[in-house]
Amino acid sequence: MIEQIFTDLGGQFVTPADVLTEKLKTIRAIVFDWDGVFNDGIKTEAGSSSFSEIDSMGTNLLRFGFWLHHGGQLPAVAIVTGVDNALADKLVGREHFHACYSQAKNKVEVLAHFLDQHKLQPQQVAFFFDDALDLSVAEVAGVRIMIRRKANPLFTDYVIRNGHVDYITGNESGHFAVREGCELMLGLLGQFETVMNERLRYRPVYDQYYQQRQAIDPSYWTVGPTGPEPK
Repeated sequence: MIEQIFTDLGGQFVTPADVLTEKLKTIRAIVFDWDGVFNDGIKTEAGSSSFSEIDSMGTNLLRFGFWLHHGGQLPAVAIVTGVDNALADKLVGREHFHACYSQAKNKVEVLAHFLDQHKLQPQQVAFFFDDALDLSVAEVAGVRIMIRRKANPLFTDYVIRNGHVDYITGNESGHFAVREGCELMLGLLGQFETVMNERLRYRPVYDQYYQQRQAIDPSYWTVGPTGPEPK
């Protein structure tokens, strides 16, 4: 049923849904690109780009679902972006992600830094991405969710042929595709109904998760020639 719902939406399972479900069971971290993932990639004159509350809620529900799946252990969460963006920092702080990395040009090296801090392996990462700068992480991550964009058919074909993606969203960038990917993972894990029911009740289960989430003190990094340095 989950596969049909998302296929009807226009989503494309490059990895079969049953195989993707097994991969999701081992995920302990979630990493997001920013531009073209949380937004359509269009910049303001100040160089900033936005996010939506719909996608933000999706990330929270997904983290709660993984917290439930792993018996009360929070997934490590980071944004890794190739530029500086004040709103990316804002989302990380407000939602208590673990880290935000800016100016990340070689993202797989940044991923290694993040995973080393949390004692995790690349195959334990779910990665949301959209473009060429992200491929070094997509090549090694355990689960890869690519945000659809009709304007890059050759890139999409390349990613599929080279095995760098598991699912391509039905929604395009700027149209809440992060929320789609989050709900997909919750559905495949069999956690969506539980997440909704516990969020509805709030106490005691969701409140336990929320208090644990709020205790996270995010770290902010700028990636220089020698690697990530604290902002």
